[in-house]
Amino acid sequence: MCGIWAVFGSDDDVSVQCHAVHTISHRGPDAFRIENINHFQNCCLGFHRLAIVDDIRGMQPMRLYTHPKIWLVYNGEIYNHKLLDKTHDLQVSTDCDGEPLIHLYDKLGPEAMAAQLDGVFAFCILDTANRKVILGRDTFGVRPLFRLHTEHGFLAVCSEAKGLFGLSHSLCDKTAKMEPFLPGHVEVYDLDHLGRATLSSRASFNRPGQFPLYKTLVSHEGDDIKKNIRTLLEAAVRKRLMSERRIGCMLSGGLDSSLVAALLVKLSKEMGLDYKIQTFATGMEGSPDLKAAKKVAEYLGTDHHQVIFTPEDGLDAIPDVINHLESYDITTVRASVGMYLVSRYIKLKTDTTVVLSGEGSDELAQGYIYFHNAPSAAEADKESRRLLDDLYMYDVLRGDRTTAAWGLEIRVPFLDHQFTSYYLSLPPEERQPQEGVEKYLLRSAFDDGHLLPNDILWRPKEAFSDGVSSVTKSWFEVVQEFCDKQINDKELEAAKSLYPHNTPTTKEALFYRKTFEEKFPRKASWIPYFWMPRWSATKDPSARTLKHYKQ
Repeated sequence: MCGIWAVFGSDDDVSVQCHAVHTISHRGPDAFRIENINHFQNCCLGFHRLAIVDDIRGMQPMRLYTHPKIWLVYNGEIYNHKLLDKTHDLQVSTDCDGEPLIHLYDKLGPEAMAAQLDGVFAFCILDTANRKVILGRDTFGVRPLFRLHTEHGFLAVCSEAKGLFGLSHSLCDKTAKMEPFLPGHVEVYDLDHLGRATLSSRASFNRPGQFPLYKTLVSHEGDDIKKNIRTLLEAAVRKRLMSERRIGCMLSGGLDSSLVAALLVKLSKEMGLDYKIQTFATGMEGSPDLKAAKKVAEYLGTDHHQVIFTPEDGLDAIPDVINHLESYDITTVRASVGMYLVSRYIKLKTDTTVVLSGEGSDELAQGYIYFHNAPSAAEADKESRRLLDDLYMYDVLRGDRTTAAWGLEIRVPFLDHQFTSYYLSLPPEERQPQEGVEKYLLRSAFDDGHLLPNDILWRPKEAFSDGVSSVTKSWFEVVQEFCDKQINDKELEAAKSLYPHNTPTTKEALFYRKTFEEKFPRKASWIPYFWMPRWSATKDPSARTLKHYKQ
């Protein structure tokens, strides 16, 4: 997890603009560098580094003796970087997984280069020879990127939007458009003699459900669906063990994080890692997640950590959580508090830096409880794909921001491009909930391998923000009672005129929105809608309000 930042075509003193890069210093606590570009006086690249691979030669902005006109700032992991070197004879000079981007861009061009990358990434390439800027982001937007562009040619990019708010002259420009960069896309900008940028092309690549164009070390074989699922998910975890820092795992005790933890423990033993895997669970006293996670950890033999928080701890964290999320979505804020607090614990109390997690499984494998109400397999498939397209604004955003806030790097095997492409290629009827159980196909694929206890493998879905709840009171009820005291009835009545986009209809939603607007005024369009279950009459996103929810 790192932080990247760049400006092109600035009318102001670039040295003043550069102060904005420090708002994302939490993403890269190990090192920092900012560079003005020779002969491009209005351009600047900045980088906050979290060192995971090649601590000595992996600093950025990256520039190679063999390609002196190409500059790179990049956040992510390219899992097939060694295979790319071998396949394309790149003759790389470092162990840094990002170096192949420079070679491939020079050899193949921007679009073909991006399509060769197996990993998660957000990058900015400056080609000074051809006066071009190239931006790109991975299939699901696992690594974040915001872009600001004006009609007058000012272009700025940053891992988080807060790094663009210090660019005062651009925010005064009525043509300035600040928005998330679309996942699975690459854009090319032409620069004039003053460094001002004009968009020249935009293309998509490696979209959800499209099989990889790049070579893979492991592929599915034959018609045994369950075997293929096991093979590809294990491969997804294996490639995410690429690290020179200690690796651990978030563990809620639900199916997704438990499968990832079990595969991580299995592979760490096979690969001979010289440390015990640490697992981390969080919740209020007596929460179902804590109980289930402890059972999984004992079964797997991990070095397990429980992070228990009080209602007061959770409420106190909400303003900081919204600031890091850059979102006011109800579900996202609720679910982020526990993850933010456990990430703080990991940073302050352990030496684990890379954490694997189970994000993406619910969207891919139709794990949300409301999928039981889908009118048909075709509609369930359509909804699954919609959720995957929008993940970068919701659960993926939550995972990135809550961990990056504390200088950690999250890795999400369920969003592996190869694994998701295969899973989505299966018949929609196979992927639906079956026998009253969500994610039936995924569970049954691991039912005969003794990887997990049977009651964990088949444990019913527990939404993250509900799983951290105490036995006596749900987390969402704690928050709602608090917000009822912060917002009066007149404020709620006035919300429609103040906030026409995604109008808050509850005091909780209005509290989040007001907190968001204080930090990011008039940027509500960053999320198009509130995350809510479909095919349900509920007006609250909590799983505990749904009819199918387990008693």
